[in-house]
Amino acid sequence: MDAFFASVELLRYPQLKGLPVVIGGGRRTVDEALMAQHGERALRFIPVAEFPLLKDYVGRGVITTATYPARQFGVGSAMGLMKAARLCPQAIVLPVDFDEIRRFSRLFKSTIAEVAPLVQDRGIDEVYIDFTDVPGGQREGGRALARLIQRAIFEKTGLTCSIGVAPNKLLAKMASEFDKPNGISIVQQADLQGRIWPLNVRKINGIGPKAGEKLAALGIQTIGELAAQDRQFLIGQFGKASGAWMHEVAWGRDDSPVETTSEPVSMSRETTFERDLHAVRDKAELGAIFTRLCEQVAADLQHKGYVARTIGIKLRYNDFRIATRDQTAPAHTDDARTIRQIAGQCLKRVPLDQRLRLLGVRAGALTKAGQAPVYEEKSPSAQTGRAQAATKTIVNYTLF
Repeated sequence: MDAFFASVELLRYPQLKGLPVVIGGGRRTVDEALMAQHGERALRFIPVAEFPLLKDYVGRGVITTATYPARQFGVGSAMGLMKAARLCPQAIVLPVDFDEIRRFSRLFKSTIAEVAPLVQDRGIDEVYIDFTDVPGGQREGGRALARLIQRAIFEKTGLTCSIGVAPNKLLAKMASEFDKPNGISIVQQADLQGRIWPLNVRKINGIGPKAGEKLAALGIQTIGELAAQDRQFLIGQFGKASGAWMHEVAWGRDDSPVETTSEPVSMSRETTFERDLHAVRDKAELGAIFTRLCEQVAADLQHKGYVARTIGIKLRYNDFRIATRDQTAPAHTDDARTIRQIAGQCLKRVPLDQRLRLLGVRAGALTKAGQAPVYEEKSPSAQTGRAQAATKTIVNYTLF
């Protein structure tokens, strides 16, 4: 989907089309403020001058996405809003409406499934589609069906998307970025040298910042330069699995299937604070945030029908160092109180003498609810000991 979070906002506020708009930051209070100021006036008629500007933003938020006019100023996803304000102070800033985003996500995915049912979910705004066997799917090299999908999505949602058509997921992912917004790009194996090899190695889905830096240090900047390397050289630098994989993808080879079902590995919630918080001096505020995160993780598990055996926490200190801890529960759970108790035990194992920028809670080792194994105690004494330990956990619970 094209600038998905921003595009959903432009449906609500069409007067902002063509303007630099960034999505991110605080809670969803903009609409209430605008409506209070303008009474019963429809949102689409509120003057542009009334919207909050990025230059006035103060906080720790990061950009979720930005409209294409904003991107021309160097503003992009995952950039801090304060940094973005220096690049494009005149941009309008709006927070994320997660309920509306999820609604449109479900709508565009169900629309695709009506046309080409073999769909792999790749997050809130992206899918892979295998239309090898869809009648008429190969017309014009796949362009005809791609146009049909674009038209169907626009009619149902009012939103545009960009589609990459290729023989495999690796090339399709890259092709989908070529002609944004509302573009269709078709890449065949014969196009590898002309269209793929000139790209930076970071354009390969799976090569992250660290691998990119190491490749750059080796003098390898482009995918073509990566393809020119000897397979054994890459294995020697990055290990057997990663090195061999890099050699394959540089040559456009990927045999991974479109998977219509997948099991989540974990579920997590985290929040970055508007100001650094201290575990002692801001104990009450941190405690409320911590409880809310645990409740949100529990709600996510319950909504999707999973229970977790491993509970973990993530902290980012004011010097940007990150600490993580996890602990295995006696049994699988989706209970918010249990998750909080176990996450609290994880907190006792990290230093809390520095201010915190971020706090997160994670649930892992997931199993479908109702299919979790039953864990029996080996002896009555072990059961008694665990009960005593559980009681001690509650009584001695002094962290936030």
